[in-house]
Amino acid sequence: MSPSGATTPGHLDLAAEFEPGTRADWQRLVAGVLRKSGALPENFAGAPEHLLAGRTYDGIDLQPLYTAEDQAPPAGFPGVPPFVRGGRPEGSVRAGWDLRTLHADPDPAVTNRAALADLSNGATSLWLRIPAAHYAAALDGVHLDLAPVVLEPGEDYENAAKNLLELFAGVPDSEVSGGIGADPVGLRARTGDRHDLAPAAELAARLAKRYPKLRTIVVDGLPFHEAGGSDAQELGASVAAGVAYLRALTAAGLNVDEAAAQLEFRLAATADQFLTIAKLRAARRVWSRITEVSGGTAHGMRQHAVTSPAMLTQRDPWVNMVRATVACFAAGVGGADAVTVLPFDAAIGLPDSFSRRIARNTQSILLEESRLAGVIDPAGGSWYVENLTDALANAAWREFVEIERQGGVVAALDSGFVADRLAATWAARSARLATRQDPITGVSEFPNLAEEPVERPPAPSVVDGGLPRVRYAQSYERLRDRSDAHLAEHGERPKIFLATLGPLAAHTARATFASNLFQAGGIEPVNPGAVDDVVTAFRASGARIACLCGSDRSYAEHAEQVAAGLREAGAAEVLLAGKPGEYPGINGFVHAGCDALVVLRGLLETLGVK
Repeated sequence: MSPSGATTPGHLDLAAEFEPGTRADWQRLVAGVLRKSGALPENFAGAPEHLLAGRTYDGIDLQPLYTAEDQAPPAGFPGVPPFVRGGRPEGSVRAGWDLRTLHADPDPAVTNRAALADLSNGATSLWLRIPAAHYAAALDGVHLDLAPVVLEPGEDYENAAKNLLELFAGVPDSEVSGGIGADPVGLRARTGDRHDLAPAAELAARLAKRYPKLRTIVVDGLPFHEAGGSDAQELGASVAAGVAYLRALTAAGLNVDEAAAQLEFRLAATADQFLTIAKLRAARRVWSRITEVSGGTAHGMRQHAVTSPAMLTQRDPWVNMVRATVACFAAGVGGADAVTVLPFDAAIGLPDSFSRRIARNTQSILLEESRLAGVIDPAGGSWYVENLTDALANAAWREFVEIERQGGVVAALDSGFVADRLAATWAARSARLATRQDPITGVSEFPNLAEEPVERPPAPSVVDGGLPRVRYAQSYERLRDRSDAHLAEHGERPKIFLATLGPLAAHTARATFASNLFQAGGIEPVNPGAVDDVVTAFRASGARIACLCGSDRSYAEHAEQVAAGLREAGAAEVLLAGKPGEYPGINGFVHAGCDALVVLRGLLETLGVK
């Protein structure tokens, strides 16, 4: 229909019967919902959507609504500078991305069986984190001309290159592919030891002339991510490392384009799908600008996305499958060239065949059944993703510039500049993890004390000494470890009694909240339900600490009296589930936003849990 209501021949306007919506209309509806939930005061005069906004660890504001006037500059076309929409014009439409599986078992026979199983069931390349002497046995039966191999050799990259290339006997030099994985900067970040870039660059220069499809150097962003860093910090440090390699490679005789062709970037994909999508898109844009101003042709970044080791949990590891699925989805949508999904038990030890199959099939289902690679840059045109990409690219560029001001990535690592910036972000992240503003399902939220532990053979020890290697769940899992040790020694877990006040309807919400919080620290809640005498129920529970759970009205009427009775019955501490207030006899409060780790550590100390 036309604006006057007349029908235009051949045109069907599905929204013709509705008044056009405006931002003001949306704000009015948002304010109504927020007022009903109690989140918006009646006299609130600002824009109500500000209460729904968030902020990343890079200081990027995330708005609940993006419109045309907020739109970032257009991203161009796939396969052309600045490569935001993909490194190739066809994206991954023809063959999908490279499904790459990681192998780190020290037994080459085990690695061989796992590698052949992966390649027979959908994997298209292998990532080896094993000694160079094991390559021949581990790759027995692998057709290297069909399944590229990427190495992670540590400082033994010269020997690794020699051993791998010996396995290509009979394959034309022009068809030799894969990656040697030399990464002196990553070694410096991981171990703290200085490693010269020149030998790796000279090796790359020699190999590049003979093997045009072989990449010698990897730029590994995982050390910066696993130190607790933000997305922009990971990108900024990775790009700075890439620039350091460009300098070393051109000094070894390659031009800028040849040098850039020797690099593959390894980046983390997390369960924050939009940040991961934007990070991969922003990384290509930043690297395109780097190669352009370096005097070469603007290049799209060759990306290997790995599901985040930092987000993996040891407790309730089955939830890692969900995290990995979201991260893999985001990596595919973001345009990664190769993707590795870490098995759900990777934080526990060496994965078994089942966890490997799940990791592999996560990608296969997204590729073959969901057809995720069937669209070039499916996030392109989303005002939110375009804005986030633009903001993250600028934040990453600022990080890169700051590192360059310190003399480059190696100097910034030596001086502690990079470590200090990462530590500041980890401190901010730790605070949000402690208050459960960044929840971890199965660990800090909805923990299961009765879960059967998943046991795996220990993974080979890693050499540390450089940047720290953290996992987001580690502080809660340490408390759970203390609880397990207490259970093994005493036959029972540390307990806390939930002093439920009033009927079920009055106390269930806060009792459920408190129960989840206490279990996150391995403390078993004893919930008597609706009882007439909570003090008598406390005596029978065998607990030494109690937490009042009820309504605000029941607290006002009974909290002081019940707390006194619980103390007379032997309670060492009495907590209250709710916001802090004036309640005589109450030692502390548990509520949304409280520092759960401080509360849980204090309770374990009171209960004498070592």
